[in-house]
Amino acid sequence: MTSEATLEELASGDYPWKDDALALVESVPVIEITEEAIAIAELYVRHHVMPAPRSGDPLHLALASLHEVDYILTWTIQHLANPNKLEHITVINRRLGLLTPIIVTPEALWSEGDL
Repeated sequence: MTSEATLEELASGDYPWKDDALALVESVPVIEITEEAIAIAELYVRHHVMPAPRSGDPLHLALASLHEVDYILTWTIQHLANPNKLEHITVINRRLGLLTPIIVTPEALWSEGDL
């Protein structure tokens, strides 16, 4: 799965292999951004789980948590794939009745045979 927020990020800017990245997610189911997801993202910001703005990392986490996505794959170590933040994220999500996805970087998914 992916989200409208991720598609917007992939489509913005100029970077190598942009067309390949967009083509890769073309047939993936897309989670739409809702008011509920925005409210959860704003709650993460208010509780200092992540900095504003509500788009970006807080919104990615809110969408994945709300839709019970098993994993978030991210390059963002500072805010998402940060082991020091995991307990705080989990506490907030439990209070909201949400599951916390497993947050991994691409490196965590590589095996020695892939290198």
